Amino acid sequence: MAERVVDADRRRPARDRLPLYVVAAAVTALVLAPLAAPGYALLYDMVFVPRQPLTWDLVAPAESLPRAVPMDAVVSLVTQLVPGWVVQRLVLGAAILLAAVGAGRLVPTERRGIRLLAAVGYAWTPYLAERLLIGQWGLLVAYAALPWLVRAALDLRAGRDGALARVVLIAAPAAITPTGGLVALGVVALLVPARERWRRSALAVAGVALLNAPWVTAALVTRAAGSSDPAGVAAFAARAENWAGPLVALAGTGGIWSAQATPASRAVPLVPLATLVLLVLAGAGVGLLRRRLPPGATVRLTVLAGAGFLLASLGVLPGGDAALRWAVVNLPGAGLLRDGQKFLAPYALLLVVCAALGAERLLGRVERVDRDMAGVVLVGLLLLPVAVMPDLAFGGAGRLRPVSYPADWRAVAGRVADDPGGQIVSLPLSAYRAYPWNSGRVVLDPAPRYLPGTVLTDDTLRVGDVAVAGENPRLRELRRVLAEGRPVAATGARWVVVQHHLAGGVDPATLAGLEVVHRGSFLTLYRNPAAPSGPVAPPPARWAVVAALGTALLVVLVAVFSALRRRATAW
Repeated sequence: MAERVVDADRRRPARDRLPLYVVAAAVTALVLAPLAAPGYALLYDMVFVPRQPLTWDLVAPAESLPRAVPMDAVVSLVTQLVPGWVVQRLVLGAAILLAAVGAGRLVPTERRGIRLLAAVGYAWTPYLAERLLIGQWGLLVAYAALPWLVRAALDLRAGRDGALARVVLIAAPAAITPTGGLVALGVVALLVPARERWRRSALAVAGVALLNAPWVTAALVTRAAGSSDPAGVAAFAARAENWAGPLVALAGTGGIWSAQATPASRAVPLVPLATLVLLVLAGAGVGLLRRRLPPGATVRLTVLAGAGFLLASLGVLPGGDAALRWAVVNLPGAGLLRDGQKFLAPYALLLVVCAALGAERLLGRVERVDRDMAGVVLVGLLLLPVAVMPDLAFGGAGRLRPVSYPADWRAVAGRVADDPGGQIVSLPLSAYRAYPWNSGRVVLDPAPRYLPGTVLTDDTLRVGDVAVAGENPRLRELRRVLAEGRPVAATGARWVVVQHHLAGGVDPATLAGLEVVHRGSFLTLYRNPAAPSGPVAPPPARWAVVAALGTALLVVLVAVFSALRRRATAW
C-alpha cells in the first residue's frame, strides 16, 4: 500500500495534474500581480538592473564575504542575453509556481484536493512572504527546489534510475546562495544514504558538495574578516510577531528578524490560533506520512526539519544566543548562522505535507457523516492560508510595485565604462537607500550591480538602534578617512558617485580634488585625476573561485548529459 501511494503521482496522467498547475499559477499570479507593470521591483535585498556587469567583485568578492556567490555571477551572465526585468519576473514566478507544484506532487496521497491543500499551503507560508518582502529571491529559489529535491533524494535512496542526475540538477539552483546550498547538502546527506547503494549515495553527496564549492572557495580567498560582529546575533534573532512570542512565530514558519519585512496580518492576535490548528493537523498527519513513505524516510525528514527549527530558534533559546556570539567571533563563517530563520524551510515543508495529510484524515471522517459538508471543509482549508495572511496578495499589499531607474544611472554607468579601472565610492555611505523615485521604499544600494567596476558602499547594517559592523577592511579605511574630514581622493578611489535626495548628505570637503564628469538630478559622478586608470589585474586567488565555478558547472553538465542519455535510451 505504501509504495502504491508514493508512486501515485508518478503514474497519474498529465491531464490529472492540470488542477494542481492551475491552482499554482493562480497563486503565483495573485502574489506577483503588480509585476504585470513594466519596471523593476526594488525592495531591500532585491536589486535587479537592466544589464548587470560581469565584474570580479560580483564573481569573487576580494574584500567582502561571499553572501551572493555564485548568484551574482549567474545573474550577470544571464542579463548579458536577457534584460534584468525579465529575469526578475522569471525567477520570482518560477519560485512560487514550482514551490506550489512541488509540494502538491510530494504529498503521498491519491486525493486531488489534498494535493491542492499542500500546494496552496506551501506557496502561502509566512516564510515565503517574509523572504519575498525582504527581497531574498535566491533563498526563495532554494525553497521552491526543496520539495523536488526531497522527492528526487527519496527516489535515489529507493534505487530508481535517473534519480542521481535529478538530485544534482535540482540542487544546482538551490546552491546559488550559501544558505540554499547548505540546505540542499543537508537534504541529500540525510535522505539519500543507503547501505546497499553506497556508491550512488557518495556520488550524490559529493556532487552537491561540489555545487557549494564556489562560495566556499570565495570565503577562503577573500580578505574580509572571517569573524562577524556579535551584535548581529541579537539583531538577527527570531522576532515575536504577536503576543505568542518568537517560538510560536517560528512554529508558524514566520519570525523573521525584520519587522518591515513582516506582513501586518502576522500581528493579529488570532494568528497563533491558526498556527495551533496547523500544528494539530500536522500531528494528525504524521502517522499517514510514516505509513506511506519508505521505512525511515519520515524520521529522516523529521530530523532535517528539527535541525532547521533548532538553527532558527538558537538566537532566542536560553544559552543559544551566547553560543552564537562565541561562534561568530571565533569560528570563521559562523556568521552565516546569525539569521537562523533562513534554515526553517525544511520544517515548513514537513509541516505543510503533514498538515495536508491531517486534513485528509479529517475530511475522511466528515465524509462518513456528510459528503457535502466535506467539500465545504476542503474549500475552507484551501482558503485558510490566504484568509490568515491576505496581505501577501498583490505583491505584499503593493510593496513590490515596479519602478524605472532614472536616466542618470545609465549615463553614469556609460561614463565609467568608457574609462574603466579603479574603485568606485558610493556616497553618502549607507548600505540601504530610500529613493524618492522608488516611492521611499528601502533597497540595497544598486551601484555595485549597476556600475561596471568595484563599488565601495557601506556594509554596516542598522537594525533599529543597533549597528552591525561589516567585514570589509577597505570600507573600514574609507570610514576612517571620512570621519577625519579628509577628502575621499586620499583613498585612491578612481570614481565617486554622489546620490542626491538621500538622508545624511555629503560634506563638500570630502570631494576636494575631484572633477565633475556627470551632474544630474539624482547622481553626480566625480573622477579622481590622481588615481591611476586602466584595468587592474585580479589577484591570483580569484582564479580559484573561477575554477570552483567551472567545477560546479561541469557537475551540472555531467548530470544533464546523464539525464539526456537515459531519456534517449528510453525512447
